[in-house]
Amino acid sequence: MIAKGFTEPTARIKALKAEVVNAVPEVEPYRAVLITESYKETEGMPAVMRRAKANEKIFNNLPVVIRDNELIVGALSVKPRSTNLCPEFSFDWVEKEFKTMATRMCDPFVITEETADILHEVFKYWKGKTTSELATSYMSQDCLDCQAGGVFTVGNYYFGGIGHVCVDYGKVLKIGFKGVIAEVVEAMNKLDVNDPEYLQKRAFYEAVIISYNAAINFAKRYSKKAAEMAATCTDPVRKAELLQISKNCDRVPESGATNFYEACQSFWFVQALVQIEANGHSISPGRFDQYMWPYLEADKNISKEFAQELLDCLFVLLNHVNKTRDDVSDQAFAGYAVFQNFGVGGQTEDGLDATNPVSYMCMDAAAHVRLPAPSFSVRIHNQTPDEFLLRACELARLGTGVPAMYNDEAIIPALCNRGLTLADARNYCIIGCVEPQCPHKTDGWHDAAFFNVAKVFDIAIHGGKNRDGKQLGPVTKPMPEWKSMDDLYESYETQIEYFVSKLVEADNAVDIAHKERAPLPFMSALVDDCIGRGKTVMEGGAIYNFTGPQAFGNVDTGDAIYCIKKHVFEDKDLTMQQIYDAMENNFGAELGAGCYDGPFVRLSTDSADSAAAAMESVSVSAEDNMESIINAVVQKILAEKGSNLSMSVDTKSAACGSCCSDSQRAEYDRIRHILDATPCFGNDIDEVDMCARKATQVYSHEVEKYKNPRGGQYQAGCYPVSANVLFGKDVQALPDGRYSNAPLADGVSPRQGHDVKGPTAAGNSVAKLDQLNISNGTLYNQKFLPSAVAGDQGLLNFAAVVRNYFDKKGMHVQFNVIDKETLLDAQAHPENYKDLVVRVAGYSAHWTVLAKEVQDDIIARTEQSF
Repeated sequence: MIAKGFTEPTARIKALKAEVVNAVPEVEPYRAVLITESYKETEGMPAVMRRAKANEKIFNNLPVVIRDNELIVGALSVKPRSTNLCPEFSFDWVEKEFKTMATRMCDPFVITEETADILHEVFKYWKGKTTSELATSYMSQDCLDCQAGGVFTVGNYYFGGIGHVCVDYGKVLKIGFKGVIAEVVEAMNKLDVNDPEYLQKRAFYEAVIISYNAAINFAKRYSKKAAEMAATCTDPVRKAELLQISKNCDRVPESGATNFYEACQSFWFVQALVQIEANGHSISPGRFDQYMWPYLEADKNISKEFAQELLDCLFVLLNHVNKTRDDVSDQAFAGYAVFQNFGVGGQTEDGLDATNPVSYMCMDAAAHVRLPAPSFSVRIHNQTPDEFLLRACELARLGTGVPAMYNDEAIIPALCNRGLTLADARNYCIIGCVEPQCPHKTDGWHDAAFFNVAKVFDIAIHGGKNRDGKQLGPVTKPMPEWKSMDDLYESYETQIEYFVSKLVEADNAVDIAHKERAPLPFMSALVDDCIGRGKTVMEGGAIYNFTGPQAFGNVDTGDAIYCIKKHVFEDKDLTMQQIYDAMENNFGAELGAGCYDGPFVRLSTDSADSAAAAMESVSVSAEDNMESIINAVVQKILAEKGSNLSMSVDTKSAACGSCCSDSQRAEYDRIRHILDATPCFGNDIDEVDMCARKATQVYSHEVEKYKNPRGGQYQAGCYPVSANVLFGKDVQALPDGRYSNAPLADGVSPRQGHDVKGPTAAGNSVAKLDQLNISNGTLYNQKFLPSAVAGDQGLLNFAAVVRNYFDKKGMHVQFNVIDKETLLDAQAHPENYKDLVVRVAGYSAHWTVLAKEVQDDIIARTEQSF
C-alpha cells in the first residue's frame, strides 16, 4: 500500500474543533473602545507614536480568555470565532449593518444591542479621521467613476488594515521580544542627529519599544490568568496543564523559546498580536516547518504524540482569527476567509530539499482538524521526495481542498525576475490566497485590487462606454467597426492602459493614506529592514516593496477574442454585426435564463443625501427581489463609500430578449450555440490558448510599468477569491457565448464545464499563460471525482497530474475531491453537512456559510477523471 492513511485526532482536538464548528460569530466592542480612548488621549502626537500608545492600551486591556482544553493560549475575542473592529480604517458600513449583519447572505455576525450602542458612540470620534476617507480625498473623480463602473475595486486596504505579510517568527523564537527591543536600542544609539530623518526614526524606535513592552505584558497577563485558574482547578490533569501554560507565558515571547512547546506558544502570540494591531487579513505563518523543526529536533523530552497535539491545537486556533467586512465584500470573500497561509516543503536557500518531519506532521494536523484555516500549502520542486508529494495528494483526497500546491520551478524564476536574490527567492513562502513573497523581507501589498479584465473587454466592445451608456473609458472603435484583429487589440489595449492607470491611482492613494494615518510599529519591527532603516513598512522599510492587483476574466476575454478570430475573420460563418446584435440581446435569453435578473444600479457624483434616497428607493422597489437588492449594494460598494454618490436604476441596458420576436430570439440562440461550441481554453489547443495568453499579457505588462509610493514595483496576479461570481454580474454578454451577468472563470482556470479533454489537457492550457510574468500569483482550480483518485493507482495518477503540470511551468494548483451529487445534497440539506469544508478559491470554507451562487459556481466546475 502506498497510501498510509491518517490517524484520528485526540478527544481534546475533537472538542476544540467542535467549539469552532458550533460557534456563532459576534462583533465585540473591546478593541474599538480602547483605540478610541487612546486616540483621544494622544491628539497632536506623531502618527507612529499614536499607534504605539494605542497598541499599549489594547495589549494591556483587551480581555484575557483561556478556553477549556486549550494548551496554547492567546485570544483575539471573548466569544469563540468572533471579531473586534478597527474603526481607524473605516466604520460607516458597520453602523449601516447593525440590524442586518446577523441575517445577511454571507458571513453573518451577531451584534448585540448593547454592542451596537457602544459602537455608535465610538464611531462619532472617527468621522473624517479614517484612512479610507483620506484615501478617497486623494482620488480623482475619473478614478472614482472607474470604481463606480465596476472595472476595479481596491476595497481590501481601502477599508481595512495592512496584511499580506509574513513576519519574522523565527527571530522571536530565537531572541524573544527582549531581543527585538535590544536591536532597536542599538539602532537608536547609532542615530545621527544630523540625519534629516533623525526625528522620524527616533519616533519609530520609541514606538517599537512601547509596543513590545506592552506585548510582553500581554503574555504576562495570560501567565497570571492561567495561574489563577490553576489555583481553583480541581481536576489534577487540567491543573498541571494550566500551571505549564502559566510557565510558558511567563517566559515567551519575552525571551527565546527553549523547547517545542514554548516555540508553539511564542509563535501563536506573534500571530495574535499582529492581528490585534490592525486585523489585516492574510497574516501568514509562511514556512512554519523551517523555523519550528530546530526546536522539535532539539527537544528530547517531548513525545511525538504530544508534539502532534500541539500542532493540532495551533491549527484549531487559527480558525478563531476572524473579521467582518461589509455585506457585499463578504460575498467576494465568502466563508469567513482570513487567508492565513501556512506552508511546508520546498527548498533551502542553497537549493537543497527542505522537507523535514514537521512538514509531514503539519499534513497530519490538517487531516486531524479539517477546518477552513489555515490555508495550508506545500511547495514542490523537481527534487521533492515522491513520498512527500504522494502524502500531499493523499491529504487532498480527503476533500477539504488542502493542500494547495506550488511549483518552485516557476515561482523562483518569477521572483528573481522581480529583483529578489536567488537565496531569497528560494526561501519564498505563500501569502494569503496564492501570492509568493520572501518571508519577513517583503511588504507585498498583494490582493491590492480586483481588476475585471472581462469588464474592460466589455467596455472596449462598446467603444469605451459602460452598459449605462456613459463614456467611462477612452473613445475607441466599437465592436461593429472592428475590421481586423488589429482593430480589436487596439481597442482592448487602449482601454487596459487607461483603466490600469486609474487602478494605480486608487491603490497609491490608499497606500499614502496608511502611511500618513496608520503606521504599524509592532508588525514593522518584524519585517526586514525596518529597524535598520528606521522606517515602518508603510514608509518603505521593507527590503522588497510591491503592489499586486489581481485580474480575473482574462480567460473569458481570451475565449471571446478567439471566437471573433475564428468565426469572423477565419471561417467567416458569422459577421461582427451578427455577434454584436446577439450579444446586445443576450442571445435571446429571457432574464433569469443563466443571467442576473435584477435592475442595474448606476452611480454618479451628486450629493450623499440623494445617494441615500436612491438606495432607499431601490430597496423598496426591489422588496421581493433579493437579487435586485444585492446588485444595488454591489454597485454602491464598488463606487467606494464616502465619495458622495447617487444612483439611478437602469433596466434598459440589460437587454435579455424581452423585445425580440420569436424568430430573432431563435437566431440569437443559434449564434450563441455556435459560439459556445467553439474550441476554448482548457483543452490544450495552441491557437485558442494563445488568445488567453495574450489577453493576460496585455494586462500584466501594463501593470508592471508602475511604481508605488514605497519605491517598489507593481506586479500582476490572476486570482479572483470568489469575486468571479460577484463581479460577473456587471459584465454584459460576451462573444464566447456567455450570457450577461453570468459568473466569470475563476482565476486562470478554464471556464466552468468547458475543459472537456481531461486534467492533463486542462493543465497544459493553463501552463501556457506566461505565469512567470504573473508573479503576484495565479490560481488554478481542478475538481476530481473521488473515484478517479481512489486506491494506490488513483494516488499515483493524482501525483502524475501535478508533476506534469509543474513540468510545464504551471505555478499553482488546488483540488476539490468531491462529487456533484454530494454537493447538491449538501445544498438541499445543509443541516447534515455542518462541517463539510470545500475549496472556494485560494482558501477553503465551510460549505454551509457560502452564498448559493458561490456554491453553484463550485458545483459547475468540471469533474475530472482519468
